[in-house]
Amino acid sequence: MNMLASNTRCTSGMATDRGFTLVEMLIVVAIIGILAAIAYPSYTQYVQRSNRAEARAALLENAQFLERSYTTANRYDMAGTLPHTQSPENGDARYNIAVAAAEQSFMLSAVPTGSMAGDACGTLTLTNTGVRGAEGDLAQCWSR
Repeated sequence: MNMLASNTRCTSGMATDRGFTLVEMLIVVAIIGILAAIAYPSYTQYVQRSNRAEARAALLENAQFLERSYTTANRYDMAGTLPHTQSPENGDARYNIAVAAAEQSFMLSAVPTGSMAGDACGTLTLTNTGVRGAEGDLAQCWSR
């Protein structure tokens, strides 16, 4: 037997080919698919909660702005332009923020738009008395 032939043989008589079989590759692809199917909904919920938190922060900042203007003019309807009219401040709007102000009261609202248009919480609201509102579950929409 020549030297080359003896090096390619195993002690059991089988070749020493190394690599993945098609079945092994299909199993790996299936596992990756299952993990992606579990992870993607969690990721989208995380992104929605993050966008909602940013809109709540903009509502609270606008409420502070209106309260500061109330202390100087003794009325809310003289506040002028809100500092935040969309959330996020830059880029594509996910919430449009508006105010309905009278002399002694206001209601801020954050209306979902763009990628948040189908959000379960719907429009988030905040009044001058601190009453928070949402079309969905109030506790979930304002606490998370």
